Amino acid sequence: MSPCRRLLSCLMLVAGLVSGASSRQALAAGFDITVLGARGGLEDGNLSAYMIHPIGDPRAILCDAGTVLHGLQVADQRGALDDTRLPADATETRPGFVLHHGIAAYLISHAHLDHVAGLVLVSPDDSAKSIYALPSVTTVLSRDLFNGAVWPNNGDIGPPPRLGLYHYQDLAAGQPVTLAHTGLRVTAFPLSHGSVESTAFLLQSGTDAMLYFGDTGADAVEHGTRLQAIWQAVAPLVRAHRLRGIVIECSYDDTRPDSQLWGHLSPRWLLRELTALQDTAHTPLRGMPVLVAHIKPSLRRDADPLSVIPAELREGNRDLGVNFIVPEQGMRLQWR
Repeated sequence: MSPCRRLLSCLMLVAGLVSGASSRQALAAGFDITVLGARGGLEDGNLSAYMIHPIGDPRAILCDAGTVLHGLQVADQRGALDDTRLPADATETRPGFVLHHGIAAYLISHAHLDHVAGLVLVSPDDSAKSIYALPSVTTVLSRDLFNGAVWPNNGDIGPPPRLGLYHYQDLAAGQPVTLAHTGLRVTAFPLSHGSVESTAFLLQSGTDAMLYFGDTGADAVEHGTRLQAIWQAVAPLVRAHRLRGIVIECSYDDTRPDSQLWGHLSPRWLLRELTALQDTAHTPLRGMPVLVAHIKPSLRRDADPLSVIPAELREGNRDLGVNFIVPEQGMRLQWR
């Protein structure tokens, strides 16, 4: 090839890469969310896990990891992974390909088993990833879970031998961090979950944002102000109409006494907290998507939390007017 043609080829390659990157940035407006696990405890195989990436950019993170591989398999069966193109020489299943090449990192809100069991179980065949969490969470994961006794130490800290598959990345509360190999930034906020510190993650891509909450109680019940601090932090995004949606728990119905919520929300408390966000932002939340996560199943014959909790939320939502969504495993949503 002549020097001129070689130069022309290089220029065309660079132009193509720049064009592709620009196109992806232009398409990335809002968030693509796939529910790998929807419920909160009791039912193994459908526990909190949400795969999230900017629309138009398939590089995803997993917010919590209660159920991973089974959730990917259900999502595949429901068609949520249909736009994942497998290479011609791929030897993996589509769920396996997404696990190894689509999910770039884990964001873990706290180390309770219904939020990390899938991470543990999938780790023998996972690809190298970072685990982003508050220091209180990475300490428990490395000391009490991936410790060589409960499970092999797949991390890069903790008791030897360290296999180094996972890199623990501590997050500082309130400090935004760019998530490597993704188009996302994250800011972590501590939550009160009974005696345990949990986490809310503010995810941002360009000017768009969404909130993901791990387990949390209401400020009034937890005798704190952690939720109010988050409402103050995101109020400018609400006023600018850049907060695209919220994933937040509602574990029990309103018959549950406050003294037995154990660091969780019920419909009346969720509605009060969303009203507090609206009041703080001085902007109506009407139409805001709110995905109601972590509903706990009941073993009582006369109880139906999946019917009662949404009904109680609808009853109290007449003035607020948010768009409550009850997730199902394998569901895929786009928030623009």
